[in-house]
Amino acid sequence: MPEIYKSIDLFAGIGGIRLGFDQAFGKQIETVFVSEFDEAACKTYAANFETPQTPDGESPPLIHGDITKIGVEEVPSFDICLAGFPCQAFSIAGKKGGFEDSYKGMARGTLFFDVIRLCDVAEKRKPKVIFCENVKGLTMHDKGRTFSIIEGALKELGYVVYSSVLNSKDFGVPQNRERIYIVAFREDIAPATFSFPKPHKKQRVIKDIMEKSTPSAKYWLSERYLSTLRSHKDRHKSKGNGFGYVVRDVEGTAGAIVCGGMGRERNLIVDERLEDFTPVTNIKGEINREGIRKMTPREWARLQGYPDDFVLPLADTHLYKQLGNSVSVPVIRAIAEKIKEALDEREGVDGQ
Repeated sequence: MPEIYKSIDLFAGIGGIRLGFDQAFGKQIETVFVSEFDEAACKTYAANFETPQTPDGESPPLIHGDITKIGVEEVPSFDICLAGFPCQAFSIAGKKGGFEDSYKGMARGTLFFDVIRLCDVAEKRKPKVIFCENVKGLTMHDKGRTFSIIEGALKELGYVVYSSVLNSKDFGVPQNRERIYIVAFREDIAPATFSFPKPHKKQRVIKDIMEKSTPSAKYWLSERYLSTLRSHKDRHKSKGNGFGYVVRDVEGTAGAIVCGGMGRERNLIVDERLEDFTPVTNIKGEINREGIRKMTPREWARLQGYPDDFVLPLADTHLYKQLGNSVSVPVIRAIAEKIKEALDEREGVDGQ
């Protein structure tokens, strides 16, 4: 009988990493512990996944909050640790504070060490695999020293570490999103080699993920707002900067979606299907006649490879943030399939 792998989902967000592993492992994986700090993200997560219950089986589903307050004894035994630890400290778009970065009293860069803390348990309880995802900037931060510290911490804990930078556009979603993926196998079960998945031969374009029916008029920009964006871009251009809105070719690829700032405005598209230009929100000015609109949250979900039955229960503002902060599910699934192959092969060797 195939082994059932127990996993924990740390910095779970809306569950993108878990979803990729669930797709790859099928019935051979069971999530036994979930931790996520953001309350809104927890609502989206709970709307899509069965989560571990309180010890006495009471509702609501149990999603633990602040990881720094979680004791090792609170976490059940597990085989796989999923950890998309916060990337803000290492992002090129951020201040790149690394392990010294601080936000609302929390050192986000050091949250990685809470992953180490929860995995550094009795020898027989150490997980078989630790999986992490982060921004590409992690590899370059502090001239590579930050990544060396992370890699060194995993090795000191007793793991063989593999890592690779992969681009989401190579795995069936039309989004140019480079991220680093770290796969650490416990030394006693580590494969002799581990290869990350190869890119898909066929790449998709934005047109493939657009809403089939015409979205609400609220997604089309007003003429006044569009004029403001153009002025903003021109000001930066005159100073030699490249900041500003971007209208993407629907026959091409989107830029990386992000949770804030110009995230939506850097992935505008032209959609000429709107026929009723009556505003449905309190916008200033009329709806533009050039067909320029924001992508919808469902389109952002598709850019990240979420299936259409993934529930998006909250207001757009929350969803854009959550999806921009999330992961590209098809990339996670492809890596998880490789991890499963390695574990199944080891199980076969040990079972001989």
